[in-house]
Amino acid sequence: MTVDVHRVLPPDLAVAADRVVNAFHDVARVAVAFSGGVDSSTVLALAIRAKGTDGVVAVLGVSPSLSVDERAAAHRTAGALAVRLVEVDTHEMDDPDYIANAGDRCYFCKRELYTRSFVEVVGQQGAELLVNGDTADDHARADRPGRRAAEELGVRSPLAEAGIGKATGRRMAHALGLETWDKPSAPCLASRIPVHTPVTIRGLGQVERAETRLRALGLRDLRVRHFGRLARLELAADGHRAMRDGRLAAEVRDCVLSSGYDELEIAPEPLRRS
Repeated sequence: MTVDVHRVLPPDLAVAADRVVNAFHDVARVAVAFSGGVDSSTVLALAIRAKGTDGVVAVLGVSPSLSVDERAAAHRTAGALAVRLVEVDTHEMDDPDYIANAGDRCYFCKRELYTRSFVEVVGQQGAELLVNGDTADDHARADRPGRRAAEELGVRSPLAEAGIGKATGRRMAHALGLETWDKPSAPCLASRIPVHTPVTIRGLGQVERAETRLRALGLRDLRVRHFGRLARLELAADGHRAMRDGRLAAEVRDCVLSSGYDELEIAPEPLRRS
């Protein structure tokens, strides 16, 4: 299925899409904080549905916590939608509160992203509104410090405002032909570092190398949790089944240890996909 943001949707999705489209009614141009994931891709597509490609700009925050693969994927999605993508270099690694990783790391990350987006994109590109891909499910959770940054800076969440959760967002992405509709959730690399363990460039690099090498083996849904010398690998149910192959299990171990870790632990519980 090809991408078509103006495709006629099933009745329930059409009603939901109209609620999002209406959020852009009073603005000439909108900026979308875009990660390349399914949620922000859906918002981006619906913004284009409302304003056309000339009325939308995608904003991608670039920092050590964004993997090379995720950066490339975001560009592919923006290219498929024929929308302008602007990269904004963020400097959360200069913020000691972010590095401290005390449980509210996402607040400082999003504050940096949104502040620079307003200055470098909303102001310079003529956008009147900055929105993100938060869903109703995200807003129902208490552990979302990034939401506080959005509220403080006036960043809106059209999916959440329209009552659209992650499952409906995926259905909508599929109906519009977005390749991201089935993409596993991919939080930033810093999310792999436990709370109260400082975020470092070295640690982020180890995680990225390990995850990139593991995906090259054909594993898709995974997380490499960083515990210093120890890497704890979380796999989806199909990954656990694949690991019954002794040769693959050995390759997995080699990939992780060659990425800078001394020990590998496989989490027994399957990774839950959002």
